[in-house]
Amino acid sequence: MSQFTEFLMQRDLFDASHNEKIKLNDGAYLLKAYALPFEATLMKSLMAITTDAPFRHMLTPGGRKMSVAMSNCGSGGWITDKKGYRYDHLDPLTEKAWPAMPSDFFSLAQKAAEEAGFSDFSPNSCLINCYEPGAKMALHQDKDEGDFSHPIVSISLGLTAKFLFGGLSRKDKAKRVLLSHGDVVVWGGVSRLAYHGIDKLKDGVHEVTGPFRYNLTFRSAQTIDHLG
Repeated sequence: MSQFTEFLMQRDLFDASHNEKIKLNDGAYLLKAYALPFEATLMKSLMAITTDAPFRHMLTPGGRKMSVAMSNCGSGGWITDKKGYRYDHLDPLTEKAWPAMPSDFFSLAQKAAEEAGFSDFSPNSCLINCYEPGAKMALHQDKDEGDFSHPIVSISLGLTAKFLFGGLSRKDKAKRVLLSHGDVVVWGGVSRLAYHGIDKLKDGVHEVTGPFRYNLTFRSAQTIDHLG
């Protein structure tokens, strides 16, 4: 048994009762402070990943530079450029495979999915977003994965952000939910293609992440070998 797995078991026994589970919609839950006990190992892994695959501001197919800086880990990473949105085995910045997904990332994402009612989640991709004050993410659907039977698990680290969670149409009114350091949102089932986003991040300094907010988004995605 790994040290992290043992830690998860201890958390189940002693800490789970202190965490609030908030239903956002059918199949969508906010797990307050769920990742907080693991901030040190998550931050250590995050820094190692982004040393090998540095943050960068990708371009949308229309040529717009995204305000959020991104990196990835796992067997495939989500990328965007003039060729479109997709998952690729290779990091276009380094032309190497993305860093492997750390076991602590995988285990926590799997456990959070189970807590939200989704068993057997096996993420193969983690998109890592870095928000600076002023950065935002417009309402969008996660629909590049090729299979929508798996949930999305999203872990927040650092500055508090306002999460927008809507319906299956962009016109549906979105709930506004404050996400704090250690919060986890899981959505799947009938809410898998719900529109969601992040409002413009406000100025601030967090004791762990400084003037940043990091978001780890776990998905099970179909990847391609490489686009030439």
